[in-house]
Amino acid sequence: MAWAVGWLVATALHAGFQLTVSLVVYPAFPRVPASAWADFHAGHSRGIAPLVGVLYAGLLATAAGVLVVGPVGAWLFVALVGVAVALGTTALVAAPTHGRLGAGPDPVLLRRLRRADAVRTVGALVGAAGATLHLLAVVGGAA
Repeated sequence: MAWAVGWLVATALHAGFQLTVSLVVYPAFPRVPASAWADFHAGHSRGIAPLVGVLYAGLLATAAGVLVVGPVGAWLFVALVGVAVALGTTALVAAPTHGRLGAGPDPVLLRRLRRADAVRTVGALVGAAGATLHLLAVVGGAA
């Protein structure tokens, strides 16, 4: 059960992080003057990268632990799919878009980033919900 608790904590932290990015961080991007963009974006990237690294490492470690220890049930699968969608969208869309945004605040790229972030946030919320239901199933002996 300890791994199921750890998995829930990791997915909840990830969901909170994603909501913060979606509701606070990214909405501020368009308000940054073009003349300040390069420094702003570089600072954002430097500041957020360690947090992303820790969160994603925690997700991967606890996912591995909960899969190895089990039990593996439907809610765990739901949580894993949600987290995989979030991490995959980061790797395939958000990170490359951030790389391109280093050159300047392109409105097309900012919209792409916000769309990708919406997908990541839904994935993170599905992950946390699935992890919650997985833990409840484990505690109740139904997983």
